Amino acid sequence: MTNQILALAGGVGGAKLSLGLYKILSPNQLTIVVNTGDDEEFHGLNVSPDLDTIMYTLAGIYDNTNGWGLQNETFNTLKMLKTYGVDTWFNLGDKDLATHIERTRLIRSGWTLSQVTRQLCKRLGVHPVVVPMSDNSVRTIAKTNKGNLTFQEYFVKYQCKPIIKGLEFKGAKQAKISPGFIEGLTKANAIIFCPSNPLLSLAPILSLTGVRKLLENFNGLRLAVSPIVAGKAIKGPAAKIFAELGMKVSCVEVANFLKDICDILVIDNSDAHLAGEINAIGIKAVVTNTIMNSDEDKKQLAKYLLALLDNGGMD
Repeated sequence: MTNQILALAGGVGGAKLSLGLYKILSPNQLTIVVNTGDDEEFHGLNVSPDLDTIMYTLAGIYDNTNGWGLQNETFNTLKMLKTYGVDTWFNLGDKDLATHIERTRLIRSGWTLSQVTRQLCKRLGVHPVVVPMSDNSVRTIAKTNKGNLTFQEYFVKYQCKPIIKGLEFKGAKQAKISPGFIEGLTKANAIIFCPSNPLLSLAPILSLTGVRKLLENFNGLRLAVSPIVAGKAIKGPAAKIFAELGMKVSCVEVANFLKDICDILVIDNSDAHLAGEINAIGIKAVVTNTIMNSDEDKKQLAKYLLALLDNGGMD
């Protein structure tokens, strides 16, 4: 039986599958490595959106209605900042601010981002190992027709409207893989690439020096779930960015992106006709329902993936 899973994740799709895996596996069987290319500083505070999305989702306090932040949130602090003339284009709720205040306090007192994440997860009752991809700063820069933008400027301030001409992961060459990422890789007998945006959530992780080589040489099965379904992204700007960079908006393009680091690509029923093209790339295509609207959907997909891994990739 596959008993140690390393999941690579970022954003909402990553959080959904992480929750499904969390509901089935024992906490000590799951390590989730999270993209930190989206991290930013707002109002002097360290904000880690993907880490928080994963953490809040696993803690059962994520706001699924808005698709970001915490349930039953208020925004009194932002209202007061506006009174002082502060630009508040990035929404931070009052409860959410507590996370960033504590993260910043601990980092300033000498803690690493990994140590901080462990502490916050512990306080929220999140039991699997959740680790940042690196304790060093890596920042996703969108090269656009409006100039170079940080990820949050592109994603939130300009609502993904600028045309993407390229992506840069600033600091990736100097950044070291986090200790928890290395430990998770060492212990794991299977890797799952969650259905996260390949270019904005997985690429920053893969951009760290040595990561792609470690994944190429990994000794167990490597499985991914396509975030592109029927030529569209389930959520977010993946399809738009693919098209702007001259890539096909297709699960086949996801397979091309993961070539040499993935053995099995799980695609949705609606893309069954593309299985042959994926197989031709050297990745085995497996077809099932990948849409995760409910918690039961998340569990069912996670069960399916784990059964696949247990069967050596045989559907």
